[in-house]
Amino acid sequence: VHLRLVGMALLWGASWPAGRTLALAMPPLSGSAWRFTLAAVLLAAWAVWRQREWPQLTRKQWLGLALAGVIGIAGYAVFFMAALQRVEASRAAVVVTTNPVFTTLLAAWLFKEKFNARIALGMLCALVGAATVLTQGAPWKVFTGGVGVGEWLLVGCIATWVGYTLIARALLAGIDSLAATAITLVSGTALLWVVALAVDGPAVASSSLTSLSAPGWLSMVFLAVGSTVLAYVWYFRGVAVLGAGTAASYISLVPVFGVASSVLVLGESLDASLLVGGALAVAGVVLTNRAAVGKHNHGHGIDAMAPWLE
Repeated sequence: VHLRLVGMALLWGASWPAGRTLALAMPPLSGSAWRFTLAAVLLAAWAVWRQREWPQLTRKQWLGLALAGVIGIAGYAVFFMAALQRVEASRAAVVVTTNPVFTTLLAAWLFKEKFNARIALGMLCALVGAATVLTQGAPWKVFTGGVGVGEWLLVGCIATWVGYTLIARALLAGIDSLAATAITLVSGTALLWVVALAVDGPAVASSSLTSLSAPGWLSMVFLAVGSTVLAYVWYFRGVAVLGAGTAASYISLVPVFGVASSVLVLGESLDASLLVGGALAVAGVVLTNRAAVGKHNHGHGIDAMAPWLE
């Protein structure tokens, strides 16, 4: 189980260079729509096979799943692909991995969850690290307008994922996480297609797939099968056997694998700002997660979901 969780972190980390390869090969909207279509088919099939029958959901829960799909699938996917057209995959992997920090902060405010000095210190450490990576070693530029469009798109990734998590926290407690993920993925993919066809047009959406290069195809299949379905299966198994706290701790390895795979696969540079900022960000996320352990049970319902979208 532990080896599978390491594999999960590796798959999620490697999704960043794969995502950048796909983002440079296809229009962001069409690329996201095709990628999530394949992932939705596979994950829905697995959910049907595993569940045997779908849970009985209330109207409020169905609306919550639809809203989660709009924000956490469609919204996140657009920011993800657009950002990776402009920002190196290694930097993006570090910045977006600070998602739990912002989620913890807002959960403490909205849901009165645990918040203490250790959590605050972890947040500060993660934010300084992320700002260092974003600005390539000059975090003060965040306040002086020195952040580019690609970097702000990464902030959009964080905002949509945090919104997705908080919606799940508020509306979807008690729903089986696999069924919730499958339904959310299908609804978000449907919206992605509506937007992609409206913006890119049917001709571009179809031709971008038929003209996709071999690296592009490999990246799409990897993102759908590896980073979405297989990684989620391994994470889900880890939660069941070891508990959500232990399983989630392996997510701290994601930026490490993300940076390493981006350097090895794409030949991206590994400078001091990335190393120092990445170390601060990872340390901050680990400290925040450890300090927040026990604030509520993550082992049931949609709270057991992991950021496989990365």
